[in-house]
Amino acid sequence: MQDPASKYFSCSDKERAIFEAGIKLGSIYHQYTGIPVNHSNVEDLERAIEKAVSVQPFVSNVKIHIDREKIGRNVSSYKYKTLLADMMDVSVVIDYGNSVIEGEMTFIPEMEYPLMRFKVIKE
Repeated sequence: MQDPASKYFSCSDKERAIFEAGIKLGSIYHQYTGIPVNHSNVEDLERAIEKAVSVQPFVSNVKIHIDREKIGRNVSSYKYKTLLADMMDVSVVIDYGNSVIEGEMTFIPEMEYPLMRFKVIKE
């Protein structure tokens, strides 16, 4: 894919891919935490987030997993919980120029934090 914005960036393909991965992970965290979830819609919600993210530029793969155990069997009296970052495992693969980067968001219990990180797949 030709990138019409490339002239506005002063970085390598790898750096741009890392930037794009960060944007996608941040948008997943901020757009979808707080959305109502229960066992009846969890799979649909995973697929909907994946489909929404997959249409963004340079995304070649995205996988969302929502932990069913953290939704729990005894949700509130209204039969749902709100989606929190500690319920999600996210992987997004960015293919930009000569680089492929996998960005991940995983809740790290000892940090009590949804850590976003990346690994280089191809340079």
